[in-house]
Amino acid sequence: MSTIRLFCDLDGRIGLRSFWIGGAAVALTLFALQKIVPHLTTPQMARTIVAFASAFALFPWAALAAKRATDRGSSPLFGILLICAIVLPEHLRLYMPFGWRPSLEAIATIAWVIAFIDLGLMPSARQDEPAEPATVKLGSR
Repeated sequence: MSTIRLFCDLDGRIGLRSFWIGGAAVALTLFALQKIVPHLTTPQMARTIVAFASAFALFPWAALAAKRATDRGSSPLFGILLICAIVLPEHLRLYMPFGWRPSLEAIATIAWVIAFIDLGLMPSARQDEPAEPATVKLGSR
């Protein structure tokens, strides 16, 4: 699978290795941007660029999760919803009363645990089909 398809396509399947390598690549790219951009621009512009990059990184993570969920035998929507449940509560905290914050953190934590176990640790659900035995067809004329 090409790199573009890995990060931009919601169809297909990927194994554990591709899932972890792709996730690490997105995370390291975001980390590098957070460390490098403030030295290149003003603080306000750096915050804007990092916020845009973080929002843009949701799609590659969702694509990886969708493919991995498909490989696990689930719907691609399951992987996308897990990523949303991990990321969105942090952004909703600003708009919720203080009493809701622990609930939002609990939702994100539970989604992290489910994603880590189901997408990150469990083996593929696809069953390798046994090779069909060679058959000899008796010729008909």
